[in-house]
Amino acid sequence: VAWLTLNRPEQRNALSLELMHHLTSTLQSLADDQEIKVIVLQGSGPAFCAGHDIRQLVGQDRTMHHFRDIFTTCTRMMHLLHTLPQPVIAKVHGIATAAGCQLVAACDLAIAENQARFATPGVRIGLFCSTPMTPLIRLIGRRRAMEMLMTGRFVSAEEALHFGLVNKVVDKDDLDRAARDWAHEIGQFSHFTLGLGKEAFYAQADLDEAGSYAHTKEVIAMNCLAEDAQEGMSAFLDKREPIWKDR
Repeated sequence: VAWLTLNRPEQRNALSLELMHHLTSTLQSLADDQEIKVIVLQGSGPAFCAGHDIRQLVGQDRTMHHFRDIFTTCTRMMHLLHTLPQPVIAKVHGIATAAGCQLVAACDLAIAENQARFATPGVRIGLFCSTPMTPLIRLIGRRRAMEMLMTGRFVSAEEALHFGLVNKVVDKDDLDRAARDWAHEIGQFSHFTLGLGKEAFYAQADLDEAGSYAHTKEVIAMNCLAEDAQEGMSAFLDKREPIWKDR
């Protein structure tokens, strides 16, 4: 398990351009690491992530090129979370707001402590959370996403669980252990199988039913040819633990 920590605690781990470049390069370096089965993304200090670094968005000398660079970098980083072969778990404490909420929605899975809060509050400062809406609407639906975007209100951990923004909510003192246990539970499986399944999941997610079946029937047929699939099915029939080769 790779544990990646956003480490700007005094800025509530705001996503500066530098931090996004660093996180993107780190994720890219993990993509081909066969030893890493699961990635956990967490924040240091009192919050998970407070969104973009507003100081980089203010100033009369800022140009369209500057703003486009920031949001293109962010979009690339968010998209990379989906294209990595490893499952990525967001481990959320404190607040996850604006692009920080986007980061949670862009991860494959999310676990939060019961005092965590989520919001897309850009409307309150005249900056609608347009890019955060992209994964948010696909995850929690139009009505709920629109409410968060239009009001900027904070959503509790329990409400986020109800919305489907997070998978699990645990007591604050149990968050580290619960995230670790979940990561190791997932990490026991074949790296190849997890990557194949994740890729297929996002490829079919926005297709209609016929298109989804057309895609996934080819994926599962190809999966059957894989060494790990043959090993896993044989181990099941033999009533033994499989030995993964990650291929």
